[in-house]
Amino acid sequence: MGIQCKAAIGHGQGTFTIETIEIGEPLEDEVVVKVLAASLCHTDHDSLNWGKDIILGHEGAGIVVKTGANITKFKEGDSVILNWATPCMKCNQCQDGNQHICDTNSPVVAGGNGHTPGHSHLEGNLWNGKPIERSFNLGTFSEYTLVKESACVKMDKDIPMASASLISCGVMTGYGSVVNATDISAGDTAVVLGTGGVGLNAIQGAKLSGAEKIIAIDINMERLQMALQFGATHTILADKEDKGLLKAAQKVKEMTGGRGADYAFECTAIPALGAAPLAMIRNAGTAVQVSGIEQEVLIDMSLFEWDKIYINPLYGKCRPEVDFPKLVNLYKKGDLMLDEMVTRTYPLESLEQAFEDMLSGRNAKGVIIFDHE
Repeated sequence: MGIQCKAAIGHGQGTFTIETIEIGEPLEDEVVVKVLAASLCHTDHDSLNWGKDIILGHEGAGIVVKTGANITKFKEGDSVILNWATPCMKCNQCQDGNQHICDTNSPVVAGGNGHTPGHSHLEGNLWNGKPIERSFNLGTFSEYTLVKESACVKMDKDIPMASASLISCGVMTGYGSVVNATDISAGDTAVVLGTGGVGLNAIQGAKLSGAEKIIAIDINMERLQMALQFGATHTILADKEDKGLLKAAQKVKEMTGGRGADYAFECTAIPALGAAPLAMIRNAGTAVQVSGIEQEVLIDMSLFEWDKIYINPLYGKCRPEVDFPKLVNLYKKGDLMLDEMVTRTYPLESLEQAFEDMLSGRNAKGVIIFDHE
């Protein structure tokens, strides 16, 4: 008999329930992690409609409680941040430094819908006696999770688990899409469209890169006030009726001497705004689609005039064992704000409320806290 624990199970058609699952023994390259904190992301809500039963959640931090026979990097009691980019370090992409789009293990590139066929030890998680997948091979909305060794990065014990869980995806995506994916540097101007959890970390990335002017755009004034706290120098309150944010783009040009910004980062996840960052940047500027829009986006090609670049990095081009320690060090130095981003915490039984608060824009980040007592 394995570990019996509570987990949130999405049922594929927009609903979920809190169920009891069983965590089995780890294989030689796996570890069992007691999840202490799991932050919420819009992708978690999207996964409710993936057409299959799945253990929800893909951002989290916790403590190793069991290790497989071949595990050498971790021992019981180690604190870890979980990551869903589990590089094999052998494929062409990993060898080229693109660990975030590993040809073998990526749950996005290889398998789609948050799970890579054949990568996870599915029999290690049982619900009603049958194997069940874990979202992005993690399934962090569970008191315990069974994951590959490569899904764990060791962290200092003195970092609050709620704050550490943010690094797992949202912080990495926003920060990395600025710092890893572009050449932004001191004196540049940047625009960030959407100031939720990912957008706030894009702002932090721009600030830490030395950007002189960081313009935050949102339809929520409270979010814009938070953006100023996280490093924005200017804000634009957008109008919902402003198609493609073209009026907001005109304001950006006015703020940048008529040129447009050097960089613009789309962090809204709204398909209709997929082309919006192109309207914000100068000729030969760079537009970055951060939020993972996958729907069809129609683009007026005149927005590319002239020499503009549009890129779509995944997961902030994350190299987990390199980037996570950098983020932790920035936090410990006081340069990266994490604690301030945790707006509210919830028990697992309040996941529905946590989703509602996220969708309504009440939270920078909401975090599920597990009480194992």
